[in-house]
Amino acid sequence: MSFNEFVSGFFGSNTIEISAAICGFICLVLLIRGNIWNFAFGFVQVTLYVWVFYQAKLYSDAGLHVVYMALQIYGWWQWSQHLHTKTTVNVETISAKHLTIFLGISLVSFLLLGTAMKQYTDASFAYADAFTTCVSLVAFFMMTRRYILNWAFWIVVDIVAIYVYLQKALYPTAILYACFLIMACVGLYAWHQQSKQQLKN
Repeated sequence: MSFNEFVSGFFGSNTIEISAAICGFICLVLLIRGNIWNFAFGFVQVTLYVWVFYQAKLYSDAGLHVVYMALQIYGWWQWSQHLHTKTTVNVETISAKHLTIFLGISLVSFLLLGTAMKQYTDASFAYADAFTTCVSLVAFFMMTRRYILNWAFWIVVDIVAIYVYLQKALYPTAILYACFLIMACVGLYAWHQQSKQQLKN
């Protein structure tokens, strides 16, 4: 893919995809800052992406974003119970036991979903799409529980997602996820620093 093809594909993208990408970027900035309003922008983002991914035949991703709609509401409620200030929350470390459980759920669920999508649908990148779907759900749940290591899960998801979206010519989304990758690294560092600060207080 040449640079000219990339630019042409980007500006030829539909308004819904671009709007979803913008909302996603704002959501992540607020998330890194531990601001509860990330869920408002996140809800708009995931709602728009249901349509985008369905049109691209990324059915696992489309289904994921339907679930995200409910999780955005759950996340808002969960964070509202643990506010440190009017809009920000304290973060938490995760035990080895719970981390092992989350890793196991990620592995088993992605293999099962990928196999089903490969055998019974015309899904593109069935296993890669299933991987981003299942691990994203685990990462999102970890985020609602304010676990610092949710960012490590997102980093892996973003790397796989960028590859898939470039192959599907979803260029604004690929750019968004490249930003997500960078910001997930920032988020991991920022939440780790916040955790150390909490221990001092």
